[in-house]
Amino acid sequence: MGNQQIRTPQQQRSIEKRNKIIEAGYQLFCEKGYHNTNTAEIAKLAGVSTGIVYNYFKDKKDIFMDVIELYESSITYPIYDTIKLMEKPINLSKAIRDIIIDLTKAHTMNKTVHEEMQALSHTDKEISDLFCSFQSNIATYLVELMKENDICPSNAYEKAHLIIDIIENLSHEIVYHQHEYLNYDVMTDVAVNAVVDMLTT
Repeated sequence: MGNQQIRTPQQQRSIEKRNKIIEAGYQLFCEKGYHNTNTAEIAKLAGVSTGIVYNYFKDKKDIFMDVIELYESSITYPIYDTIKLMEKPINLSKAIRDIIIDLTKAHTMNKTVHEEMQALSHTDKEISDLFCSFQSNIATYLVELMKENDICPSNAYEKAHLIIDIIENLSHEIVYHQHEYLNYDVMTDVAVNAVVDMLTT
């Protein structure tokens, strides 16, 4: 299978078939984890033969890379939509709080696959690079959003990365780590205040 020519779908039917394989992989990785899922199971859930899977993907990891992109889109696009619908001028405290809520919900819905992605990103450079690329794209979007709303902090890109880290780490704490000694309402207030401070100085 490894030497088989990978097909880039051009026709709508082929694109839909490839997308079904990615969605099936997403579902199984969420339910069973990466290491407990094989391509035969993905093919079965997608309603195609294993041979068809290998027409579009080199191996299971190749499917997983596309699943990561689908996962990131499922998290970032709703947040982008939330921001676009906010009344102008943007209430920074409310906007940040809404983003934290949206991101926490998204992580809760995709808990297993997120944990798999994080684990593999520490051992696989290709996956790690993909995560870095996503973070850079989000930071760039955030800086553009600042400019559109006349928010002009010093060192905008550096602060954008820090803001992403603060919000991401808070969501991880709430969904995954759950330290009993922490009050998440207080922690959210601290995070919101820190982000607002960065955006206004």
